[in-house]
Amino acid sequence: MPINPGWRTRLLPHTNRARRNLMGYLFIAPFLLGFLLWFLLPTATAIWMAFQDWNMMTPPRFIFLENFASLLRDELFWQSLKVTFVYTLFSVPLTMLLAFAVALLMNTKVRGIHFFRTLYYLPVVVPAVAGSILWAWILNTEFGFLNILLRAVGLPKVRWLVDPNLALFSLILVSLWGLGSTMVIYLAGLQGVPDVYYEAADIDGAGRWHKLRHITIPLMSPVIFFTLVMGIIGSFQVFTAGYLITGGGPDNATLFYVLHIYRTGFKNFHMGEAAALSWVLFVIIVALVAIIFKYIGGSVHYGGRES
Repeated sequence: MPINPGWRTRLLPHTNRARRNLMGYLFIAPFLLGFLLWFLLPTATAIWMAFQDWNMMTPPRFIFLENFASLLRDELFWQSLKVTFVYTLFSVPLTMLLAFAVALLMNTKVRGIHFFRTLYYLPVVVPAVAGSILWAWILNTEFGFLNILLRAVGLPKVRWLVDPNLALFSLILVSLWGLGSTMVIYLAGLQGVPDVYYEAADIDGAGRWHKLRHITIPLMSPVIFFTLVMGIIGSFQVFTAGYLITGGGPDNATLFYVLHIYRTGFKNFHMGEAAALSWVLFVIIVALVAIIFKYIGGSVHYGGRES
């Protein structure tokens, strides 16, 4: 008995437009699937988990806002917030300032400039774990490379990572190790500034400082604003340095917020509190970015007009 081929006609699209739509859905299917599995589903799970008391070994128990209320009574929560805010307050401006200065130097046309650009960017491609281990050795109190140099010139050794007053400052210095990524962004922006502005300034007799203040910085303001926002977001999510170099110590002096989330969820097995901490972090970052857009975004110069 012959098989009726009509099922193919019913399943396959009949028009060219329907076929194009089908091909389009097939092409975006990997993104939609990834968005569903790696964003929407984890987000919904985190929202659900924030209202549960769950240690991953017993069934979860609904406790409504108790996880959020317990954060206010947790001294480590406030300590981690303080550490992260201080880190952001110093690390982001220092990184932006030094990266901008280096980008200005790398934007000059001198022999071997490509070598120096590569040299400054090279730390960015070093794995974060390897870089953290390297800096843990450099800043070691007894046999660290930095203290060896200090003793060689007759200075006493410094307890970089074991002194609570110096540990966070040391990690802020370590963060400058990766300024190459910000430098490249600034360098691309500098190379996009038209030379005609500088030529007109030269005709008017403007010096380097006036050209930097009245031409370079205003035209670079969108790039500077972008690196500011991304730097703040990134600094509130720092984890690797605090986990591998200091372990959050000494005396919780380097207990970053994300490190506190990790300890709460995967060491103390309080997954509900860890989820609540994550959502508090989300709200803090959104609030800071909104404040930055409101009070700083208006001074950004876009193509001959201000935003």
